[in-house]
Amino acid sequence: MAPLAALEPWPAFAVGLGLALGGALLLHAVVYGSLHRIRRTAPERLPLRGHLVLQTEGPARWTLALLALRLVLPQLPPEAAEATAPHLATALYISIVLASAWLIMRSVKAVRMSLGDRLDLQKADNLSERRILTQVGLLQRLINVVVIVVALAAILLHFESVRRIGAGLLASAGVAGIVLGFAAQRVLGNLFAGIQIAITQPIRVDDVVVVEGEWARVEEITLTYVVVRIWDLRRLVLPISYFIETPFQNWTRSSSQVIGTVYLRTDYTVPVEDVREAVGRIVGGSEHFDGETWRLHVTDLGERGVEMRALMTASNADHAWELRCEVREKLLAWLRETHPEALPRTRVVFPDADAHLPHLGGDGVEAGRAVFERGR
Repeated sequence: MAPLAALEPWPAFAVGLGLALGGALLLHAVVYGSLHRIRRTAPERLPLRGHLVLQTEGPARWTLALLALRLVLPQLPPEAAEATAPHLATALYISIVLASAWLIMRSVKAVRMSLGDRLDLQKADNLSERRILTQVGLLQRLINVVVIVVALAAILLHFESVRRIGAGLLASAGVAGIVLGFAAQRVLGNLFAGIQIAITQPIRVDDVVVVEGEWARVEEITLTYVVVRIWDLRRLVLPISYFIETPFQNWTRSSSQVIGTVYLRTDYTVPVEDVREAVGRIVGGSEHFDGETWRLHVTDLGERGVEMRALMTASNADHAWELRCEVREKLLAWLRETHPEALPRTRVVFPDADAHLPHLGGDGVEAGRAVFERGR
C-alpha cells in the first residue's frame, strides 16, 4: 500500500478498493474457471464429482468480495471513518456471516447430491440405498437448521445491547424455557419426530405406504413434514409426527419385494388343475414377475360358486400392480375361451319339472324339461 500513500485519501481508497475487489473476483474466476473445465472433461477428478463446484460458485464469489471489502475498510479516509466506519464494519460483518452460512449449506447440499448420484434407486432391491438417502437428507436439513441458528446467534451477539439482554435472560432461563416449550410444543414435537425417524427409520424415501386409506410412495422427508405421492400423482402432505403416532402400512419396510393377489370366483364345474396350469403360464410369461414364487389355492366354497386365490411375487409395488391386472385380464380371456361353463351363473332348480308343466303336450313337456335341465 506504500505507493498509495502519495495519493489523496479518497483516490487512494478508491484504488485500494478497486484492487481488492478486482483481485478477489479475478481469483474466483480463475479458480472456478479451471474447476469447470475439469468438471466437463473429467468430473471424477473433482471432490464430489463437480457438485461442490456448481453449488458453491455463487456463495464463494460473494464471500471473497465481502472479505476484500473488509480488508480495505481501514483505509477509509479519516473524515469519513469516524462517522461511517463502525456502521460499515457491522454491515460487512453481518454480510460475511450470512455468506459463510450460505456457503456451508450449499456445500452440504453438494454432498447429498453427490451421494444421490452414486446410489442406484432403480434396482430391484434398493433397501440400503433408500436408507442412506433418507438419513443423509434428514441430516442435511438438521445441519442447515444448526447453521442458521449459529449464524443468527453470531449476528445478534455482535451487538452490545443484545449481549446485555442475554446476560439478564440467563437468570430467568428456566421460566423462559417453560413458556417457550409450551408455545412451541407442536413444532418441537415434529422436530424431535424428524430426528427419531432419521434414526429408527420407520419410513424411507421411495417407500410404498398406505396412509389415510391411500396407496402412496414417500417422495420427500423433512424435519417437520412428509410428502407422499399418491398413485394418481396427487401429493399428500402429512406432519412427520403422523408416522410416529398413527398406525400405517409400509409395504417395503424390510424388502421392496411385494406379494400380489388375484381372486377368481367361478362355478363349481371349474377344473381347478387347468386353472392352476393357466395361472402358471400367465405368471411365468409376464415381464413383471420376479421369478420367485406363485401359488393357486381354493380359498372358499360358497353357495353360489368357488373362490380361488392366486399369489405371485414381484420386485416392487409397481410391478405387482401391473402383474395383478395382467393376470386378471388373461385369466378371464382364457376362461371365456376354454371353459365358458365355469363362469359364475345363477341356477333355478325345480324338484319335478313335469309337475310344473301340466298344460303342455308331449313335445312341450320335453322342451320344458330341457330348459330346466340346462338351468340345473
